[in-house]
Amino acid sequence: MATFRELLTQTKAEIREITTATAQQRVEAEPTAVVLDVREPDEWEQGAIPGSIHIPRGHLETQIENRVPDKSTPLIVLCAGGVRSAFATKTLGDLGYADVVSVEGGFGRWKDEGRNWRVPSVLTPQQRNRYHRHLLLPEVGMDGQQKLLNARVLLLGAGGLGSPAALYLAAAGVGTIGIIDMDVVDESNLQRQILHNIDRVGEPKVDSAKKTLTLLNPDVNVVTYDTRLGADNVLDILGGYDVVVDGADNFPSRYLLNDASVKLGIPVVHGSIFRFEGQVTVFDPRNGPTYRDLLPQPPPAEFAPSCAEAGVLGVLPGIIGSIQALEAIKLILDLGDSLSGRILAFDALELSFREFKLRVDPDNEVTYANRDRIGIADLEGLCVPHVSR
Repeated sequence: MATFRELLTQTKAEIREITTATAQQRVEAEPTAVVLDVREPDEWEQGAIPGSIHIPRGHLETQIENRVPDKSTPLIVLCAGGVRSAFATKTLGDLGYADVVSVEGGFGRWKDEGRNWRVPSVLTPQQRNRYHRHLLLPEVGMDGQQKLLNARVLLLGAGGLGSPAALYLAAAGVGTIGIIDMDVVDESNLQRQILHNIDRVGEPKVDSAKKTLTLLNPDVNVVTYDTRLGADNVLDILGGYDVVVDGADNFPSRYLLNDASVKLGIPVVHGSIFRFEGQVTVFDPRNGPTYRDLLPQPPPAEFAPSCAEAGVLGVLPGIIGSIQALEAIKLILDLGDSLSGRILAFDALELSFREFKLRVDPDNEVTYANRDRIGIADLEGLCVPHVSR
């Protein structure tokens, strides 16, 4: 039987090894190259190459095909000193990866030579347990969860749409959730506004929402704005947020939000509901159409009855608000295809989804390119609310 040294010598004879200098050159010259760190978690937490993928050697065979599905991807493998990376490189070749090299001297030599490294942001053991299902997804993983924890999402409204959106964003670990709402909890809200309960009737909705979300996930910082959104505060409130989830119930707020978000270049996940129908889209002012491309001017009031007049099925905002949360998470993670340029319409009675294209209106002057000329003004008195929260 072969000794360890004999096995290592045999393995190194079958693989390609490169120096740390060559590894750095490849990282800088080949954008598609992936640095694969196969050290143990406690080693990786003490320092790593920025942008590297971490898969402990013991999990390599079970995880690599999910993390790097394209077997033509150039892989630069390293460990602490070059031993585990050699065996990992041999294994990767056996799995069909065509361009794999091991780094001589590993991370220890890389660090000693003064090359670029950093102490990675890591999750606590409690966070690893909480977000374990996210960490199993190659498209999310540790880096994606850190993005969520560092993200800032603002919700306009803590009602029917804001409730499910806030709950799922908080559960997902979005680190900062802002909520704007100046209403108080009413018993008639409880048919659909699941952030609140009977004991909180009469409380400000933002306070009730904060209690619910903090109990759900203490990682989340809930910032409340018990105020009316207006021209005097909209830019200050929106500034610093990555995404806005629109659960407004009136046209003045929607147009005010649109103009401010376009001026600041912040994407808005729009949702609206009416009776048994709802719709969701993403207004990304930097890359696609916005609310004024959909509705350049508000419709007459008689075509926009409020939910108090028309009613709304209680479960409907749960469906639409959950899709809004999904789209917000996709934007944060730059994951999949967003609904920018597409309107997803849902009919609860038919249980059907339809998709409509939305294009930029060439006559719309409220654009990100014209952001310096956009004036922010209150638009009171346009029409009555047409959707429910």
